[in-house]
Amino acid sequence: MLKVVIGALGLALTGATAAPIAIASPPAPVAAQATPAPAAVAPRPAPRTILFIGNSFTFGANSPVRNWRADSVTDLNGAGYGGVPALFKAFTLQAGLDYQVSLEVQGGRTLGFHYDQRRRLFDRAWDVVVLQEYSTLDPDRPGDPRNYINDVARLSRLFVRRNPLVQVHLTATWSRADQVYRATRGPWAGKPIYAMALDLRAAADRARAVIPLVTGIAPVGQAWNRAISTGIADPNPYDGIGYGQLDLWSFDRYHASTAGYYLEALVVFGRVTGIDPTTLGPGEQAADALGLSREEASALQRVARDELAAG
Repeated sequence: MLKVVIGALGLALTGATAAPIAIASPPAPVAAQATPAPAAVAPRPAPRTILFIGNSFTFGANSPVRNWRADSVTDLNGAGYGGVPALFKAFTLQAGLDYQVSLEVQGGRTLGFHYDQRRRLFDRAWDVVVLQEYSTLDPDRPGDPRNYINDVARLSRLFVRRNPLVQVHLTATWSRADQVYRATRGPWAGKPIYAMALDLRAAADRARAVIPLVTGIAPVGQAWNRAISTGIADPNPYDGIGYGQLDLWSFDRYHASTAGYYLEALVVFGRVTGIDPTTLGPGEQAADALGLSREEASALQRVARDELAAG
């Protein structure tokens, strides 16, 4: 039996050509296999740049606002102020916006001072600029808008040369209680508390009318007037503050209180971004950090919204 098997095997090996045996090819090396290209990542847009130029009404003198969140903004003078610009920054973050915020401020100075003495600090391209004049326009001739208009023109031309698409906004500020109730002379002595703010707005309107480079006006003083006329704020801090009303002035009846600066920042935020300030809501973080109640924050947001809607 064994011989038969061996003989058959020999016949198979020496006979006609055997059919070839198929051998599978080894798999291609991993490195040689095609890999999908990584998905393209869209570059993150650069933050919008905004510059605030002004004085103590901008940096929040006589209130906790002055140095609040100073690390969130860039003080071009290195004084460490946060002020209204830091409030603006906080609002934009809560609204999901990306702004790089800078300020160049000096207490008791006009816009002309900033142009003449400080322009080397800000002579560059900006997306938005907010200009705030001295509280009485001209320190030597209160209520006279001529230098204000001239300085707005000089600054606007400077910024437009650096960025033709820059937005220039003017802040029209509030009536000073000391100029109304305690002054014995001057353009607002003895007049209704609303008059000074309306005159400051009229000056801003004149500037915008003759300077087409101006984009818009933040009606801060008129928002104060609205807060007073609707009973949210007290009209005369010298005779005591009404129950349940806000005092918009600080202890000198000249600068703003925390509530007053908060209202200023809301109006500027709404004007620059086009966003309804009430969308920040009663739980808005800056108001809570600075000691304003949810009800106070909501009331001031409504005032800002309504004044902006009124123009």
